[in-house]
Amino acid sequence: MKQFDVPALVAADPEANATDLLIDRVAATPDRPLFSLPTSDGGWSDVTASEFLAQVRSLAKGLVAAGVEPGDKIGLMCKTRYEWTLIDFATWFAGAVLVPIYETSAPAQILWNLTDSGATGIITETPEHFARFDEIRADVPALRNVWQIDLGDLDKLAASGGDVTDEEIERRRNLAKGSDLATLIYTSGTTGKPKGCIITHSNFVELSRNAQARIPEVVNPDSSTLLFITLAHIFARFISVLAVHGGVKVGHQADTKQLVPSMGSFKPTFLLAVPRVFEKVYNSSEQKAEAGGKGKIFRKAADVAIAHSKAVDAGHVPLGLKLQFALFDRLVLSKIRAALGGRAAYAVSGSAPLGLRLGHFYRSLGLTILEGYGLTETTAPVSVNVPSNFKIGKVGPPLPGNSVRIADDGEIQVKGVCVFDGYWNNEAATKDTFEDGWFKTGDIGEIDEDGYLQITGRKKEIIVTAGGKNVAPAALEDPIRANPIIGQVIVVGDQKPFVSALVTLDEEMLPTWLGNNELDSSMSVTDAAKHPAVLAEIQRAVDAANATVSRAESIRKFHVLDADLTEASGHLTPKLSIKRNVILTDFADVIEDMYAGAPTEGISIPR
Repeated sequence: MKQFDVPALVAADPEANATDLLIDRVAATPDRPLFSLPTSDGGWSDVTASEFLAQVRSLAKGLVAAGVEPGDKIGLMCKTRYEWTLIDFATWFAGAVLVPIYETSAPAQILWNLTDSGATGIITETPEHFARFDEIRADVPALRNVWQIDLGDLDKLAASGGDVTDEEIERRRNLAKGSDLATLIYTSGTTGKPKGCIITHSNFVELSRNAQARIPEVVNPDSSTLLFITLAHIFARFISVLAVHGGVKVGHQADTKQLVPSMGSFKPTFLLAVPRVFEKVYNSSEQKAEAGGKGKIFRKAADVAIAHSKAVDAGHVPLGLKLQFALFDRLVLSKIRAALGGRAAYAVSGSAPLGLRLGHFYRSLGLTILEGYGLTETTAPVSVNVPSNFKIGKVGPPLPGNSVRIADDGEIQVKGVCVFDGYWNNEAATKDTFEDGWFKTGDIGEIDEDGYLQITGRKKEIIVTAGGKNVAPAALEDPIRANPIIGQVIVVGDQKPFVSALVTLDEEMLPTWLGNNELDSSMSVTDAAKHPAVLAEIQRAVDAANATVSRAESIRKFHVLDADLTEASGHLTPKLSIKRNVILTDFADVIEDMYAGAPTEGISIPR
């Protein structure tokens, strides 16, 4: 059993809670901007650390005046915006606990989060959010308070707390110790009913302090980031807390259609995203170049950029490659860099593998993508690449204060400051997920001689073909999904004679690709799923992925579904991970058809 331990860089403080991170930040840089709010003219208006603290205290007083007691659970259903973190810290200052609810959650999911957690209040953002909650309101009798952000209820709360003293807020914010519950975050439910993860104050405090100490080039008072992924997920939630600790200026943009102009005006120094975002930026840039008759130039520029990055890793860049890179950097790469705001030097990527090609491409673009690894149960990051020695294709060494070991069956197990305190109201699940004090992640991986972790698959997703070959779906799915017209890929073949795949088309990119290939850009997804040119493009992506694995692991057939898989259809989680078990059940007939006496090569045409 291989194990790698990284000692903490910052001494643990069992008495500290998450509010201390804000108090310490204000003491260090009271007049430095901690947030920036969008203005009506497309600009940004800064909020200093001391101004944020004042707003937090005012809102906390309003919550206390409304009857919120220490330990109370409050649900929050809200898109990514400044008010999210304001509510987060105000809840802690009032001595209460936040229970995030995805803004896309259905009424039944809202009901589960509120009832299982025992919430006594909820804050929704929009009338539409409130309407979904209102459908199940009668089934949550313990709920005393309901507020709606778009109705101005936060301002009303802040105004109502005038009789609550500063001393009472100070008393309440100091009630929680490190081992106490800071938040309940429910898993996305890929394998069953969501479970409430008990994240403690020490999880936030110790992980934030050690992460900042490990990557000070990224997280410091001179850095800034634009958050656009949902704060209800632990990934963005942890970064928001880390940013307060590190003095990072944070902006928010929940509307991805406005992301490019927001990047241009905000000019972040680092980004937080999932690999699909980086794939989209690359694919959109390529298709835009194709539409302008410059597709070949773009692809050549990409090839040169990747070759340049690989040469850097090898320790020597030939003169000819240097000259080519300088040319294409000026003609092509600089434009993409400008679209990201022009200042972004780093990005933190998680939730899925980025892929070697994109890692090298963005590195030559001037954007070092630091891949990390973690789960809700690990308060997000177990490990992350470090700027001084990052390895493309790996998710870095454990963060200080964390340990990683690889079990005999290849499973990654974790111990340290990041690991949660168990599942809420579910002792059986908690017991099942720990072994000798180590959290069993369910992921398969390897550790190299430097302690760098590489994720190779998901334990429960390993396919064993009828011939006994073990196949990790992600090794095939991730490179295929990078194709611009492909939305999702689900590799199947457990106990089957060969490996197959379900494929969906990217409805956003499809029209552009069709137009660039002299096809009808208004073609429906249903018709495109049967079109020979589309099928040939998918086959090319499949062939490229197959070239990286053995014959026994390669995809022999694929079936193109006539609609994309979405969160609304029940096939994706809020962070856009596939619900594999649900998909296998819902498309069981389609899967069986691929194996029903059909040839073992080629395409399965949709009926």
